[in-house]
Order: sequence, then structure tokens, then C-alpha cells
Amino acid sequence: MKKALVIIALSIFAVSCSDKTAEVKEVKTAYVDTSVLMKEYTEAKDLEAKYKAQAEEKGRQLQAEITRFKQDAANFQSQAQANGQAWAQQRGAELQKREQQLGYAQQALSQQLQQESGVEMDSLVSGVKKFIKDYGKKNGYSYIYGTGDAASILYAEEKFDITKDIVKALNDKYKATPKTEEKPAVKEEAKK
Repeated sequence: MKKALVIIALSIFAVSCSDKTAEVKEVKTAYVDTSVLMKEYTEAKDLEAKYKAQAEEKGRQLQAEITRFKQDAANFQSQAQANGQAWAQQRGAELQKREQQLGYAQQALSQQLQQESGVEMDSLVSGVKKFIKDYGKKNGYSYIYGTGDAASILYAEEKFDITKDIVKALNDKYKATPKTEEKPAVKEEAKK
């Protein structure tokens, strides 16, 4: 009788253990190299090109003012002795003030472009994160890790790298998305 109870208990234990192992599903994981993703994602490239063009355009305008200032400063050097000390002091103060204003203008331009691009880049990154989350759910992943410049993974087998799949899917989605009216306006500004 004791042997029968032990056998029944072992049978129940074995069945319960096999049920638990059947309940454990496979954990599907992958990773995305975020630095490669941002280099190859068309929308990120377009965003970078947009702000590079704006920086060059606005920089040219500021550079023209800086060139004029340098010419005026060079003329000041040659005219200072001819026009006397009072004129040199007054003109020197004006040039110094102008130089300071140009420095402020350069700094303000840099900050403006950085702020504008930062807002759009944050929006882009949020969209990419949402896309990867949806991609993971759709394709049955339990985890999708990020690697790259700010990596949280020190090693992963290459077979788990889905960066190319994500880049392709994001680029396909970006190409299929109708462009807003803002993008042509930017191109028109760059032509001026």
C-alpha cells in the first residue's frame, strides 16, 4: 500500500512537472544596433541634411557680416594713425561692440539650430522606439535590446541582430508616409 501511494505521488509529481515545462514558452530575443540604425534610417538622414543645410545658409549670412567686420577692423588699423587718438578710441569701441554682437549672434544661431533639431530628433527617436515596440509585439519577441554608443549589451550573437530588418521596415514606412507641406518649404528656403 505504501509503495502504491509513493508510486501515485511520484506519478502526480512527474505529471505536474511536465505540465510546468510545457507552460514555459520560448523567449524570443533580438537586438538592434542603434548607431547603425540612425546612420541608415532615411528619415534620420533627411533630418540631418535639413539642419546641415539650414546651418550652412544661416552661417553664410553670418559669415558675410564677419567678413565685413574683419575688413572694417583692417581699415581701422590703417586709418587710426591718420585720424588721431580720439577717433581711434571711438572707432575701436564701436568695433569691439560689433565684434561682441557677432559673437552673440554666432552663439544664438548655434543654440537655435541645436534646439530645433533636438526637438525633431527627440520626436524621431520616440517614433523609432514605438515602431520597435510594435515590431516586437507583431513578430513575437519577448525582448529587443539596443546596442550602439550607449549600449546596455556587452555581447550578443550576430544571429540575434535584427537591425537590418528594423531599418528596412522603418525606411519602407517612411517612404510610404505622405510628406507634409513643411518639407517643400524647407527646400525652397535652401534655394534662396
